[in-house]
Amino acid sequence: MEIPVKNHIESPELNKERFGSSIGLTRIQKLICERMLESKANKPCFYLESRADVTEMLKLRPGLRKNFGVKITTNTFYIRSLALAARKYPLMTGKLEGDNIRFADSLNVGFAVNAPQGTVVPVIKEADKKSLVEIAKLEKVLTEKGRDNKLTLVEMEPETIALSNLGAYDIDSFWAIVPPPASTILAVGNIIPTVLPQNGKAVVRKMVTLTLAVDNRVINEFYAAKFLSCITEQLSNPDRLTAGPQTQKNGHSAELSRSPFGEPP
Repeated sequence: MEIPVKNHIESPELNKERFGSSIGLTRIQKLICERMLESKANKPCFYLESRADVTEMLKLRPGLRKNFGVKITTNTFYIRSLALAARKYPLMTGKLEGDNIRFADSLNVGFAVNAPQGTVVPVIKEADKKSLVEIAKLEKVLTEKGRDNKLTLVEMEPETIALSNLGAYDIDSFWAIVPPPASTILAVGNIIPTVLPQNGKAVVRKMVTLTLAVDNRVINEFYAAKFLSCITEQLSNPDRLTAGPQTQKNGHSAELSRSPFGEPP
């Protein structure tokens, strides 16, 4: 017995016992299979994990929505933080080309969306040049189009760094697979109230686990650790994330002028 392919991912039919039956793959699922297998086979990745205190970040959301009339999701903050950190550490967007590492032409953040036809990854282009509100508006439009199967190829390319957030599914942490176009993906888990010591007292703070997967051919552990620490610091102290986009001097970040390996890339 076969279940119809269309929208079978969210189908209640899958909640019934169907041992011995089969379901067909969607076109997107076939593409995901091919791309993820390619990535796992060719990219020797390492993984780093850190926890960010997002208590203050969450406090900002109601006021931002009231002032700007747009819903600021936690994903909006993650995309903005990922973009700003990558601007400071641009090798995180690098890609191996033969004997060279090529920096991305622009900083485009791809974020995973759970759609009925399979996982889709719309892209917010030049995310480092956009404000939190601009990212929020684009995120909403692209998420809705992804779930309605209306994304165009232009809206899904070129992805230079990636984000996957399973916090809404009560997943504390996970290791994501780096997509073929990128060398880095940030996996975000559930926000958990956590008792921590502060000034000799026990306080409850809202913590989130961030797990970074990195292609070791392009980036070493020390550089990636600085990058992840930058994201953690920004999320824990979100004032910079709420400010407008900052123009980079001469179009480059301070980190771009030197290689993390000690030689020009």
